[in-house]
Amino acid sequence: MTRPRAVEQTPAARANLPDRAWAAVLTVLGLAVLAVAAMIIAELLRVGGPALKHTGLIAFVGNSVWDVTRDVYGALPFIYGTLVTSGVALVLALPVSIGLALFLTEMAPARMRSIVSFPIALLAGIPSVVYGLWGLFVLVPILRNPIEPLLARTHLPIFTGAPIGLGYLAAGVVMAIMILPTITSIAIEVLQTVPGALREAALALGATRWEAIRIAVLPYARAGIVGATMLGLGRALGETMAVTMVIGNSPTIRASLFAPGYSLPAVIANEFAEASGDMQTGALAALGLLLFAVTVLLNIAARVLVRMSRRGPARVAA
Repeated sequence: MTRPRAVEQTPAARANLPDRAWAAVLTVLGLAVLAVAAMIIAELLRVGGPALKHTGLIAFVGNSVWDVTRDVYGALPFIYGTLVTSGVALVLALPVSIGLALFLTEMAPARMRSIVSFPIALLAGIPSVVYGLWGLFVLVPILRNPIEPLLARTHLPIFTGAPIGLGYLAAGVVMAIMILPTITSIAIEVLQTVPGALREAALALGATRWEAIRIAVLPYARAGIVGATMLGLGRALGETMAVTMVIGNSPTIRASLFAPGYSLPAVIANEFAEASGDMQTGALAALGLLLFAVTVLLNIAARVLVRMSRRGPARVAA
């Protein structure tokens, strides 16, 4: 009985070996990212699990009392502060960022683009602690007088209380400046991919410059702008040092933006090094797990919004 001969590799198969090796390396790297995320979740669950079991997940998320001496931990004020400050930052930064991107890509001369683009890139490289110091020594006094007194004259519920400067509004303004270069830079890249034929067709049909932007440019770039917005919001949710310095660090829930508050990253940064026991350490780790969960939900929402926004460009192209 003769043994079967080994199948010799063809030249095409040998030529594909580097491609296969490169694909295997990329697969391992991709799985490594998932493994790192799984390790983070596992460690947070290991440290924060006893605190969640002691308090209960629903009570931990829904309770507003944070008392270390009695081992009573409620994350609601920190969740509220994180969402409010991030919302304020997004409301302030989004119109400015999109306006800057549209100006630089659609209207500005080439020389002005280079002049304006440099400070935008510079803002992205400033450390967060520098933003915090600027907010503490420059922004907070300006908000205390005259900005907050002027806003208080509107008699809106969100602009009530003593104008102390520190609070949700100060943290939101600082974060708006921090996320502005992120949204602007990505929006510029997205707008530059819009085909010139769309603009020319709109202008040839008699549209003004603004009408061409509104009808042709913005619908085509909608998905990318949504993605840029979600990336900016993701940075705002995780910002720590600058927010810690200007938010006031008060674990309370108030409707007014003038009031001091707290955020999830800020309380973790402030209390983790001085945690007095395993229960407090576990509660802080549970806060980190909540922040991780909020980030995951944000990424899921971003994917859904981007997918929904892509239908607009398809209709425009059709």
